[in-house]
Amino acid sequence: MNELVAGGNVPLPDGAVTLRVPGPFDLSVIVTGDSGKVAGDADFVFYNQPATAGARLQGDTVTVDGRRLRAGASRVTVAVSPAEPGTPLGRLPRIALQVHGPGGRLVTRFTPPRPDRETVLLLAEIYRRGAGWKLRALGQGYADGLAGVARDFGVDVAEDEATRPSAGGPVAAGAGPTPRATPAGVPQPYRPSHPSRPSPGLPAVAPSGAPAPGDGFLPLVNAARASAGAPPVSLDARLTAAAGAHAAGMAARATLSSQHPDGTSLYQRVVAGGYAYLAIGEQLVSGPRSPADFVEYCLSGEESGRTVRSRTYTHVGVACAAGARSGDVYWTALWATPFSRQGLAEWASAVLRLTNAERTAAGLRPLASDPLLTVAAQGHSADMIARAFYSHTSPDGGEPWHRASAAGSTHRAIGENIACGQRTPAEVVDGWMNSPGHRANILKPSFTHLGVGFAGGGSAGTYWTQLFGG
Repeated sequence: MNELVAGGNVPLPDGAVTLRVPGPFDLSVIVTGDSGKVAGDADFVFYNQPATAGARLQGDTVTVDGRRLRAGASRVTVAVSPAEPGTPLGRLPRIALQVHGPGGRLVTRFTPPRPDRETVLLLAEIYRRGAGWKLRALGQGYADGLAGVARDFGVDVAEDEATRPSAGGPVAAGAGPTPRATPAGVPQPYRPSHPSRPSPGLPAVAPSGAPAPGDGFLPLVNAARASAGAPPVSLDARLTAAAGAHAAGMAARATLSSQHPDGTSLYQRVVAGGYAYLAIGEQLVSGPRSPADFVEYCLSGEESGRTVRSRTYTHVGVACAAGARSGDVYWTALWATPFSRQGLAEWASAVLRLTNAERTAAGLRPLASDPLLTVAAQGHSADMIARAFYSHTSPDGGEPWHRASAAGSTHRAIGENIACGQRTPAEVVDGWMNSPGHRANILKPSFTHLGVGFAGGGSAGTYWTQLFGG
């Protein structure tokens, strides 16, 4: 067993290896090729997007299997950041990395020099060397958090207020510090499909967002859904119009993106078109030349195929457009379920049920649904969309306990979790449980009640709030 110093390296055994950093930290993983840049959003793994091909994050441990990484991947960089965003790493316990091979055998340890004001540290990188893999100890610090790391590796990051270090976490009356349990400033889990380039000589598609693609698209996707036991979806004109405008915008810029150049997101376009949704999914693809090719491409991917077959969605809109210069065809498919009060109540109940399952497993009493906390939580999710922010602190300075009190709650202890981008209750609770700050709120013994809020729209598509009381 080697004790590494910064810059040192060690060969890794064949198979999956695990990297663990105990303590009040969050781990993140960046998968790159020889260029040092990610190939897409799925290459950035963090608590809200805890897995990609060959890498999985669970609590304080990252598991990496070089044999299962995506094609072209040759390097996996592991970063560590404080569980409470904005906290300088120098204020926290010493970072100590443990690396284990198959069977749990300890391979190496690395204790980097103690950081000072840095808020994220590139801890180690696993890299391909010949037919095998090696690990190099790094210890490179960043003062601007995961946003700076993500940019250096080629990930687009939308800044928000919560990325700026605060002068200490908020304190709830009678509860001690409330974890600011949202490491913001990192990309949320929007995962675009990556280009599938057609072979030359195929017939061109008309460069428009006309609804014609739906004529061939719908029977194919409903056949795939039927084979999976899912009910059919129907075409929705509002979703089709939003898909057409978005596909045309991507074709004009020759790029796959969830945002228009003016900053308008695909999800804002859907809501502005008159479709208020509870569930939303999208597929952005360039290359296929026909509806059949597009559906085949979507069904070939694990995640995109799961979207096609999901029982969650009831409506779909699809459109394509060809670039005027390149002739490349850009596709947008939008999958959705319309908003309803009953659906919102069912999702809130599911979040409560999943949260209580985690508490029960930890030997804690379940939380009771609280209508006043629910009003405050729902208002905060809607407010984050309406005023385009993502933070525990609203633009007018309101904090979680202010919102609870304004709703009429008399709980003395208040805590809050927020998240954006997750598409289902299971996904958001799983993400919260894989982040120490969020998990601490969920498993806090003194909390007795919970309110859940959800709203669709904004730049990330979905906004979730848990408001705890005790």
